[in-house]
Amino acid sequence: MAEKPKARIGLEVHVQLTSLRTKLFCSCSSDYRGAPPNTHVCPVCLGLPGSLPVVNRRAVEHAIQVCLALEGRVAERLRFDRKHYFYPDLPKNYQITQYLEPICTGGSVEIHGGRRVRIRRINLEEDPGRIVYPGGSPLNSPYVLVDYNRSGVALLEIVTEPDMETPEEAVEFLEKLRSILEHLGVCDCGLEGAMRVDANVSVEGGERVEIKNIGGIHDVKRALAYEITRQHDLLVKGRQVRRETRHWDPLRRVTLPARVKETEEDYRYMPEPNLPPAPIPRGLVEKLRASLPELPDARARRLAEQYGLPERVARVLVSRKVLADFFEDAARLYRGDHRRMANYLVNDLLNWLKDDDLRGLYTRVKPEHLAKLMSLLDKGVISIRQAKEMAEHIAKKGVDPEKLVRELGYTRITDPEQLRPVVEEVLRENPKAVRDALENPKAINYLVGMVMRKTRGRADPAVARRLVEEALARLRGQG
Repeated sequence: MAEKPKARIGLEVHVQLTSLRTKLFCSCSSDYRGAPPNTHVCPVCLGLPGSLPVVNRRAVEHAIQVCLALEGRVAERLRFDRKHYFYPDLPKNYQITQYLEPICTGGSVEIHGGRRVRIRRINLEEDPGRIVYPGGSPLNSPYVLVDYNRSGVALLEIVTEPDMETPEEAVEFLEKLRSILEHLGVCDCGLEGAMRVDANVSVEGGERVEIKNIGGIHDVKRALAYEITRQHDLLVKGRQVRRETRHWDPLRRVTLPARVKETEEDYRYMPEPNLPPAPIPRGLVEKLRASLPELPDARARRLAEQYGLPERVARVLVSRKVLADFFEDAARLYRGDHRRMANYLVNDLLNWLKDDDLRGLYTRVKPEHLAKLMSLLDKGVISIRQAKEMAEHIAKKGVDPEKLVRELGYTRITDPEQLRPVVEEVLRENPKAVRDALENPKAINYLVGMVMRKTRGRADPAVARRLVEEALARLRGQG
């Protein structure tokens, strides 16, 4: 088997501060999704002559919170620069961003095995407008549309060092970062366009290639896997990997050449003259540090200790804030085995609540639903097999478990008189299994299993076993 090519991967993650009601430098609403094109705009976010930007204070505070959560260093002052480039989504032909003095430097995110992905810098900047390809991709579209509703939305650009070596590590980093942002409450990363990624990747012996505007975490994995293979194949054939910018086509799942990679000189950075530098008070930084919420790593440790959860399960729960919140809300309503509750949530309900559908928690599925289901298990009303079968109904339709048990006829059969005819039928239909069980007590499990199958899992296993044992004892006595 050929050895996998070694790669160096660095990410530029663009995160919208969706918790803000207004844009970064004006009072236009930042809630642009679903709005008619070009209706959430004003002279400032369109860059019209004579318009002046004013910084959104809450955006600065959120940027500082992210920096502190990632254990970075907050800058002494707030300074903005102009980054010049000419593209349809940037109406004034420059972006207000940070270059010489980012609001945050350093920090890291821990991934598997205690490894850390270092953060190089975090910039606070404005989002460009949104380019729309009517055909779904640049290749399939006869023309391009531009919607400036997104222009000026507050954005964090989180730039890593090239510390990742595989697409899987990149995905793990992004999932961990997403969880941190969600716990901070600064970004709803499940919203369209709220978390976008540019990936820089190079294979040993080749130049660095940037893949622009990857829309989702799963697409990051696909784009990196494709690009690493493409670069490796070129090098094996003795061809050169050019330093360039490429676009990710999510429909064809390939990267496409866009342009030769720009250098920093090409952007002609200059200080933003309309926003003079301003000191960041140390008192504000310490106030924000003291107000940081419980972050994912600390929460996973607490969940494991407080509820007796395996470390793996606790980490799955905190991977999405809504998932951990849902578990804890359900746990407050249920006094039984929280370990079993967590396993059911992670291994069964999540099979039907896919990553992008976690909004179904609290809207369709309620915490009390999970608590009720666990109580039904504890009381012996349903079996674990029936609980697993109910997961799809609960996740997709939000049906109350008690009502669902009645609809599906899942009430547990505990009355020996109801089960005795079933046991006798099983023994008649399986004479060989009966002979085996008379000789070897362990073989009784097959007969009990057949009773459970005939009752579609409704029989109480303990009662079924006792009745089978009694029937076998009578047969021995007759022999």
